[in-house]
Amino acid sequence: MDNNELNEEEMRIWHMWKGSFQTIFGRVVKDMSDHTGLSEGDFGVLDRLVLFGNGSLRQQELADSMDWDKSRLSHHLKRMEKRGLVMRKPLDKDRGVQVSITSTGKSMLDDARPSLSKAIRKHFFEQLTDQDIELITKLAERTNTRS
Repeated sequence: MDNNELNEEEMRIWHMWKGSFQTIFGRVVKDMSDHTGLSEGDFGVLDRLVLFGNGSLRQQELADSMDWDKSRLSHHLKRMEKRGLVMRKPLDKDRGVQVSITSTGKSMLDDARPSLSKAIRKHFFEQLTDQDIELITKLAERTNTRS
């Protein structure tokens, strides 16, 4: 076996880890969306506008923070604009676009945060022991510091 190939056990563990994350994440997003009508992308945009830009960011900064390409974000923002969640305004100085959260978007974000917290607690934290949390924390710290 090539040293770069995973053996059966390693592949099984990888699929379990990935599947668990996807299951938990899917349940959290579904609960939030059922309660608020916001998609994962909607929440991500609104949350970043408030957290990183005090309600307003350049579209490119928003795309970078979400790890989305400009086209994907532009299409998503167009749908959010139609629903009154955000507004876009061309910048005079350059070819950039400023994205701002509207009062409707802010209200929906404020409504979504408790729902999201409840879902994360239900589908993730309530399944864990203190030891699990300690191990997950150590793993996350170790994997986030490696390049």
